[in-house]
Amino acid sequence: MRVHHLNAATMRPAGTLGGRLSPSEMVAHTLVVERPEGLLLVDTGFGRDDVAAPKRLGQPFRAMVRPALDPAETVHAQLIGLGLDPADVTDIALTHLDLDHAGGLSDFPTARVHVHEAELAAATAPTLREKARYLSVQWAHGPRWVTHTTAGESWMGLSAVRALTGAVGSEGEVLLVPLHGHTRGHCGVAVRTASGWLLHAGDSYFHTSEKQTPPEPPVGLRVYQRILAADDRLRRDNQERLREMYAAHAGEVTVFSAHDASEYAALT
Repeated sequence: MRVHHLNAATMRPAGTLGGRLSPSEMVAHTLVVERPEGLLLVDTGFGRDDVAAPKRLGQPFRAMVRPALDPAETVHAQLIGLGLDPADVTDIALTHLDLDHAGGLSDFPTARVHVHEAELAAATAPTLREKARYLSVQWAHGPRWVTHTTAGESWMGLSAVRALTGAVGSEGEVLLVPLHGHTRGHCGVAVRTASGWLLHAGDSYFHTSEKQTPPEPPVGLRVYQRILAADDRLRRDNQERLREMYAAHAGEVTVFSAHDASEYAALT
């Protein structure tokens, strides 16, 4: 089994004050897991349709995060560059369905799409406050949804963890790890490799310092996370649980978020 770390969307947010307010560059960190039974993706970043028709992402979003929207950054294009066939993608595990995480779903129309049931409910029947974050055209092709509940086992001190694919206890095992708060059904995705676990923590935090105690993210990111959270108290509680897990199991689990460019650079 091989795991590839890809950046599926470079973003250069406006008004960062040279990194003092927020990072000058952010990524959309995705994983490609090569398995005997086919390729598995963790998140998809922006897809080919987003790049071809950027207006559908909305002017406020594009003005705020200033995505590069480079066709070469789509996961579909990068798979081909790696000598892999996009048609071999059998499974996609999503941390959540925000538009910068789910844009590539339509590039892999036959894949099973694993998502927490609360997240799919939020995306398909959003409240007025949630509508701006989801883009239903990204899944208008009718994905093969596989929904997962909160009931599950304990893993590294985190509860309600569900196995998605792979034999339990073996290399290639993939887990959905509930870390709700950023969105209704936000989760991390853990992948067991020969050298230990990888935990893609999605948007449960945005800055690498938030794995430490005390966390010291730029003030702009701190405010942004609070504003965007579906349930900020739950988000902060789960972020604290993630810090506790990281402190206790740092030698067993490599934890990274979706958007921190320094974490992505270290892993590539």
